[in-house]
Parts: sequence; structure tokens; C-alpha cells
Amino acid sequence: MIINVPRQIDDFLSRVGALYIGGRFVEAADGERFPVLNPATKGVLAWVARAKAPDVDQAVLAAERALQGSWGRTSPDERGRLLFRLAELIEEHAEALAILEALNVGKPYIEARTADVPLAAQHFRYFAGWSTKWSGEVLPVSLPGNYLAYTRREPLGVIGAITPWNFPLLIASWKLAPALAAGNTVVLKPSELTPLTALYLAELIEAAGFPKGVVNIVPGYGPEAGEALVLHPRVAKISFTGSPEVGKAILKKSADQLKRVTLELGGKSPNIVLEDADPQKVVRGVLFAAFFNQGEVCAAGSRLFVPKSYLDTFMNTFLDAVKNIRQGHPLDPATQMGPLISEEHRARVLNYIRKGKEEGAELLLGGEPNPSLTGFYVKPTVFLAEDRHTIAQEEIFGPVLTILPYEKLDEAVQRANATRYGLAAGVWSEDLKQAIRVAHSLKAGTVWVNGYLLLDATSPWGGFKESGLGREMGHYALEHYTEVKSVWLNLS
Repeated sequence: MIINVPRQIDDFLSRVGALYIGGRFVEAADGERFPVLNPATKGVLAWVARAKAPDVDQAVLAAERALQGSWGRTSPDERGRLLFRLAELIEEHAEALAILEALNVGKPYIEARTADVPLAAQHFRYFAGWSTKWSGEVLPVSLPGNYLAYTRREPLGVIGAITPWNFPLLIASWKLAPALAAGNTVVLKPSELTPLTALYLAELIEAAGFPKGVVNIVPGYGPEAGEALVLHPRVAKISFTGSPEVGKAILKKSADQLKRVTLELGGKSPNIVLEDADPQKVVRGVLFAAFFNQGEVCAAGSRLFVPKSYLDTFMNTFLDAVKNIRQGHPLDPATQMGPLISEEHRARVLNYIRKGKEEGAELLLGGEPNPSLTGFYVKPTVFLAEDRHTIAQEEIFGPVLTILPYEKLDEAVQRANATRYGLAAGVWSEDLKQAIRVAHSLKAGTVWVNGYLLLDATSPWGGFKESGLGREMGHYALEHYTEVKSVWLNLS
């Protein structure tokens, strides 16, 4: 049974659409709007103001005024209190946020309710605690004389945060929470495909009592709003999550200003099964790793390395489990997999599936749209493939798993590392010594052993190689939102 959309959401969708700049909801300078779709029905959820360069400029100026004014005078303790209050409000509005996320992204409501929303609240609460704990130090200098030397951690300034469409609320929290805890102000550009929870968050930021201009939210298209944010001379740093191609372009465009940049750019993550792995744990874990959030996950375990000796036993059980994945409307609590985000993205995923078949990979299951459903659905798909196949090398960002048999473990590790990515990886084994050895050999920012997609605000997130620069989450994130200033006092 599909969950009824409460009047609260209908009311929000009827009024949503304005940009949030300087503590006010305003129309775009040219009055233009764009449609936001429900991927499960292909219908329009809302029409949202389309930010362009003049709107981004106003948002940056508002953020700068707040930095030089009320926010710059706000104590660390008060910053922490406001972040704590925002976490509380997210929890109080968890049902509405989860429904909005399901409607706009297409992810199952149950995933948004149990993962996205609680983790977003956790991030604001975690970094609230850091507001009073991120400090400099007194330095034991050796220069002859009588000197006091110490360091200060100072905010960078105005942060430009650009978030993707697959986890819009959660990844916004990854960027907003540490930036605000460190004393910065933010201009957030959510994806034009999924701006709704960011705009709902703007209302919660208002209710929490943040000073005007501390957070500004400007939905719009990348070449218009995103590029204007990247090129703006008063933006001190860009934090971007998205594709490697866009991330590289941002890095190049930021170079002339030596603008600080952190990037999280996706992956083609290996999931390695060892011969002694518990079959039941593996089947459950691989299903989650490959098909959570429709496979629209930068860290999806989309390359599964299985010992040839293990393959037959594993395959029968696993394929039966994949067949039982229930696709349906995101607001049906029984749904385990929703639609992809758009028709364009579905076509991209289906093109990869076609390419896999053309290159000789063996299609074991799925590989087509679900004709019984209206939206942008693709059936969960499993290939038996080789490393040379495109589907085993490039990020598909959909419900497509490639199974890659191997003979020896060292060979599997070498093959697992043989891509341009290095975001995450999984290892499955009952021999923890062996598992740790493999984990240390993998070129990835995060390695999970006997689990997958385990996230916590305390644990840093980021990639090796072309999976990005810098880290989000944990105290490591704060390093990317502050400058270190050295101060000397001559006491002679």
C-alpha cells in the first residue's frame, strides 16, 4: 500500500520554488522556473526558480555580508547550538523529508527514512560538537629570544557547495555541517533534478534561527548557476560531489584564482569474496552493495570478484535473491528498488547494458526496463564479465552488477586496483588477518570488511586516484574549511 502524502507535503510543494538568498525566499532575477519531476510517475512535482549568474552573485554577496557581520560575531558555542537545533528540526520533520526524498529521487521511502534523514541529522549534531573544539596550538619555537608563537584556525570565507541528485539531503549535510561549524558561510547549489529537500532544509535553517545570509540555496543548472559559483571571485572554496568530468572542469576553472577545491567524483568499486566467506553474509551484502538506491551510488559495489571454486554455489542463491528484489513505487513500504532519476539517465544505463552484450559479457539477469511500471525503471541486472569489458571499467550508476571470477587472491587484488577510480571497496572473509591484508592492499579511500556502505559522521569519506581530492566527514573535513594562521609575539 502506497503511503498517503500528508497535507504538509502538498502545502510545501504548492509554495516551494523560490531561491533562498539572504534569509528570504525570492524569485530568480529573470523570473524563470524549471520543472522538477517525480521519476516514478514522470509527472511534475513542482516548478522551481532557476538561478543564474545574477542570482548566484546576490547569494554570494549575502553570504559575505553575514560573514563580515552577525555570523562573524557569533561565538563557537552559539554556532554549535544552532547546528544542534537544526539536527533536532531534521528529526522532527523526518517523515516529511523522507517522503520528499522518495518522491523526488525515486529511492524507496524506507531507505530515506532509515538512512538518509537520520544520517543527515547525525552530521549536523556531530559537527555542532566540533564548533568549540577545533583549535590552534602554542608552538615550541627555537629561535633565540623570548617569543610566543601560536596558530589560529580561521574560516575560509564563502563556501560554494555543489551537491548531486542521488543523496541530496545527506550530501548537503556533509558540506554544510563542517563549513558552518568552522565559521564559514555557504551558497549551496543542489542538483536541478532534486532540489526539494534542500529547499525544505532552508525552511528549517530559518526556523533554527541562523542569521540571515549564513546559508543561501540556489537551485539551477550546472552551466548557469554552478559555473557562476565556481568562477565567482568572492567564493573561497568549492566543495563538489559529482562526475569526474565535471570535477576536473571545476578544478581547471578554479586554478586561476587558486580557489580551494575538494572533489568526490565517483567510483567503480570492487567487492572481493574470499573462499572462506560466509555465503549468507555475502549474498545479503552483495545485494545491498550493488542495488541500494537503485545502484545510483558513487561507492556501489558494482564489480564483484568471486573465486572460481565458489562461483557455482554462490551464483544460484544470488540470482534467486536478485529475482526477488521488489521494484515498485517509492512510497510503498514493500518497495526495495525504485526508478532511476530520469529518462536521460535510464537511456545511459541501458546503453551500457547494450554495450556489455555487444562486447561479449554474459547477461545473466535483467537488462531491460520494467514494462509493468510507469516511471524510469530498469530491472536489476547481472553480468558475468571480464575486466576488458566497458561495464567492468566505467561507472554506470545504475542497477548493473558485473561478476568477475578469479583464480588467486593476489590476482583479484591486482585486478581490483586496475581502474582509474579508488573510492571504496569491500572484502568478505571469516579470516580477519587475511581480510585486513587485502584491505591494506586496496587503493581505496574506504574499505569495508564483511559489510558494505557503512557510514558514520566520524568516519572520513573520499577517494584515491580519480575518485577525488580531500575528505568529507570526520574531523578530517574541518581541515578543508579553515586556514591556518601563524602568529608571533616578541616578548623581549
